[in-house]
Order: sequence, then C-alpha cells, then structure tokens
Amino acid sequence: MDTILHLAVRALDQNGIDPNNLDVNTTDPLKIAMSRKYCKVGKCPESWQTIAYRPTIPGNVIYMLCFFALFGGQMWFGIRNKTWTYMGTMCVGIFGEIIGYIGRIMLNVNPFIMNNFLVNLIPLTIAPALLTAGIYLCVGRVIVAVGSENSRLKPKMYTYIFVGCDLLALVLQAIGGGMAATAKDHKGSRQGVNIMIAGLISQVITMTLFLAIWGDFAVRTRRAKLSGSFTRAQPSLYENLRSTRNFTYFQWSLFVATVLIFVRCIYRVAELWNGFSGHLANDQVTFMIFEGPLIILAVSAMTAYHPGRIFGNLWVPVGKGVTSMGKLAEGSDSSVRLTETQWNSTAYQRVEQPGNVV
Repeated sequence: MDTILHLAVRALDQNGIDPNNLDVNTTDPLKIAMSRKYCKVGKCPESWQTIAYRPTIPGNVIYMLCFFALFGGQMWFGIRNKTWTYMGTMCVGIFGEIIGYIGRIMLNVNPFIMNNFLVNLIPLTIAPALLTAGIYLCVGRVIVAVGSENSRLKPKMYTYIFVGCDLLALVLQAIGGGMAATAKDHKGSRQGVNIMIAGLISQVITMTLFLAIWGDFAVRTRRAKLSGSFTRAQPSLYENLRSTRNFTYFQWSLFVATVLIFVRCIYRVAELWNGFSGHLANDQVTFMIFEGPLIILAVSAMTAYHPGRIFGNLWVPVGKGVTSMGKLAEGSDSSVRLTETQWNSTAYQRVEQPGNVV
C-alpha cells in the first residue's frame, strides 16, 4: 500500500499536477497555466492555447525564408563595403525576425507551451526597433552629404537621440513581453502588456518626431535650392554622390522603410491594446498582413539600396562629418583617409547613364 501511494505521489510534479492525467475541465487560470507544459494538440482544450489559432506553416516558413535571404544580402553588402555598425544593427534585427517566425512554427506544432509563445512574441516585438536604428544611422549621413545647414539637429544627433529612444523602447518591450507571457494571473499579464504597449507607443512617438524633423529638413532644403542659396553651402566632397540617381532612390528607400515600420508599430499597439486575449492578438489574417510583409518590404528596400553600395568608400568619412577633400586628406584618423586611387574607383564617381539604375 505504501509503495502504491509513493508511486502516486511521484507521478505529480512540484505543483501537484499529474502530467498523465490532466484535469482538462478545470477553469482555474493558475492550474491551467501550470498544466500547459504537458499539453499536446488533441490532449488539451483549444481554449488553453496561448493564442486562439495555430499559425500557418507555409506562410510563416515563407516569411522566415525571406528574412534568411535578406540576412544574407545584408551580410554580403556589409562585409563587402565594411559598413560594420549598420550591418551589425540590421543583421541582429533580421535575426530576431527569423527567430520570431521559428517561434510561430513551434506554436503550430504545440500552441500550449509558453516557451514557444515567448520565442514568437519577444523577438518579433523588439526586432523592428533595431531596424529603425539602421535608418537613423543612414539619415544622419544623408544630411552630412546634402548639407546640414537646414537641419534642426546636428547630423550625429540623429543617431544619438533616436537610437537612444529606440533602445528605451526595445528594453520596455522586452521586459513587458517577458512579464506578460510568464505572469501567473490576469493582473500580472495585464501589467506586462501595458509595459509592452508603453514601449511600442514610445517607438511610434520617436518615429513620428523623426519623420517630422526629417520632413522639415527636406522642406527647408527644397526652399533653399529654389532660392539658389543652398548650392554654395553643400559639401564639395559629396558632389558626385549627390548627382547620382541611386542617392535619390536611397533616400526614398529609407522613407518607404520608415513608413512601413511605422504602420507596423501602430498595428502592434492596436493588437496588444486589449491584451493577449483581444481580437487582434488572436487574428491570424491581420498578423500575416501587417507584421511580416511590412517588415520584409522595409528590409528589402534597405537591402536593395544598401548604404555601402551608395556611399562606397565615403561611408566612414560621412559618418564622421568630413565635408571636404582637404579635411579628408588631412584627417589624422586613418579610417577617414581616402587615397586618390580609392577616390577615383568608387562607384558613386561613375556618371550614370539613363536607365543605369541598380
């Protein structure tokens, strides 16, 4: 009798749950949360799933493969053109997207396990903040190349201010996601969701401010060009760069990527507004439209018009704010120097013929 009782006790885990005989009729949220890790499809009620649907395998595999291809493209251009900071930021963001979609595939296999939900939730939530950091790195350099006289901020401040704000948003989203997904009760889950929403809203506010300041710079620059007063103030070092159509397309690619990520962030706020049990958080169609495709298109634009292709050997000097050949030649920092051979061989020096757009 003692042996039978001992075996029965051993069958229970530390929380008193019998993995082989789950109480699938319980309505106790805490007991359900503790039982989920033993669940499999068909063994537990669908209402116990971490989300109301099982993510589609074909759709999420396609998105994952797209991000693998974009990761390879960013690595190729980044290593080839030595844009290390941009490459690192973009690749970590893209890798986060890949992990997130692996998490969604894991959710299809088992939608009950909380770890699968976390692998889906946290990377997909925070990865776009890293991608926008790549945009901020580029826009500061664009302003140096075009001429910073009409910018409300110094070029380097675009990186410092907006990347700093992105890091704050990233931390809030990561902390909130972890708290919400591991909470043992509704109150704890709601608190975590609120922190996530705060991080997403801060990201939306940051991007709104960024678009406003960038738009103000574009308008002021346009007015200066029309008045004929701006050309004299433009850095001579980047004259050939500015004359190429690819430089114009590059700026448009950054704008398109920013708008796409901005729309995705607004969707994410709406999705989480009512918590993980809300309608949007459990609707696969809206997720597959407003999450994956928008980020894929944004990263595609940033890969097709990779800054390494556009700036060539000027990527480092423009990042350091160098504005003339004289300052470039006199620079004490060897990473800023550019030999005459390098200068003549850069891609942006070529005069582009009509239709010669990569």
